[in-house]
Amino acid sequence: MNETPTRVYAEIDLDAVRANVRALRERAPGAELMAVVKADAYGHGAIPCARAAQEAGATWLGTATPEEALALRAAGIEGPVMCWLWTPGGPWQAAVEADLDISVSGMWALDEARKAAHAAGRRARIQLKADTGLGRNGCQPADWAELVGAAVAAEAEGTVKITGIWSHFACADEPGHPSIALQLTAFRDMLAYAEKEGARPEVRHIANSPATLTLPESHYDLVRCGLAVYGVSPAPELGTSQELGLRPAMTLKASVALVKAVPPGHGVSYGHHHVTEAETNLALIPAGYADGIPRHASGRGPVLVGGKVRRVAGRVAMDQFVVDLGSDLVRAGDEAVIFGSGEHGEPTAEDWARAADTIAYEIVTRIGVRVPRVYRNG
Repeated sequence: MNETPTRVYAEIDLDAVRANVRALRERAPGAELMAVVKADAYGHGAIPCARAAQEAGATWLGTATPEEALALRAAGIEGPVMCWLWTPGGPWQAAVEADLDISVSGMWALDEARKAAHAAGRRARIQLKADTGLGRNGCQPADWAELVGAAVAAEAEGTVKITGIWSHFACADEPGHPSIALQLTAFRDMLAYAEKEGARPEVRHIANSPATLTLPESHYDLVRCGLAVYGVSPAPELGTSQELGLRPAMTLKASVALVKAVPPGHGVSYGHHHVTEAETNLALIPAGYADGIPRHASGRGPVLVGGKVRRVAGRVAMDQFVVDLGSDLVRAGDEAVIFGSGEHGEPTAEDWARAADTIAYEIVTRIGVRVPRVYRNG
């Protein structure tokens, strides 16, 4: 995009992505790093962020869906790419032909991978996922022997190659949670069993962003970093972005659309949950929940306007919200910073997460498709 949009836009600093990847690699010097670019790189743009991450030394890329991974290949992105959220009837053959790493959590998925390999005329690269306690995807310990045995047999017949064994933490963002040690033990046991049965994975991995930052014993051969790649703290308990040595990459900006004086007792936005106490100036910000501004932050969301942090006045609407300036004045066209790195006094994604009673993951990921992304330092 050559021109900066005027209504609302997300400015993405690719130098920050590179710096974060380098900082995370320093936290896990003995492991490779997978940059997770699922959900359009947590709202930051999968293709440019994948390239920036690779430039900074990320040797793997990760996505949730196979469609996300295939889009990387279609854009010419090479190197190991793993995708883990599969359903029966998905694009298995296309994934095999694109040399993607396919996560396998059960026998049905292994059967799909084998069929796709036969159809493609080449081995399917598979990574066996162990459910060590998260209770979502992954193979339960009671079923692990059957899956490992079948995968090793499929490797012997030439239809698959077991490239990885992996798992995922439930509570790595809560330091000291008892489940962490239990999951590490379960992973060691399930990994040892698979290797005893003949599996020779290229990579073994369980560490996500929080574990990369706090649990060196979990790093194994590869760490998977998602939100931290984009400079946002994966958990308040671990510290702020600045405390963790990360630089937020996204700044969400808008242009003030209207400024007007209103009398005391004037209702603002739907439901009149905000009523002016005195004569005051209102500024209209042309972004709403259709753009990803959380409606649940109505009356609380912070915005930097006219050099001061102000709060959303009244409800966030679909396309717009209002801030009460008091006696201050700004002009239509002036910049409003909804969130950013915090380095210039603006609110952060973490601030909005607190205002909306959610997590920063949701704040950046929910920024909608009608919000243009403007890339800096590309």
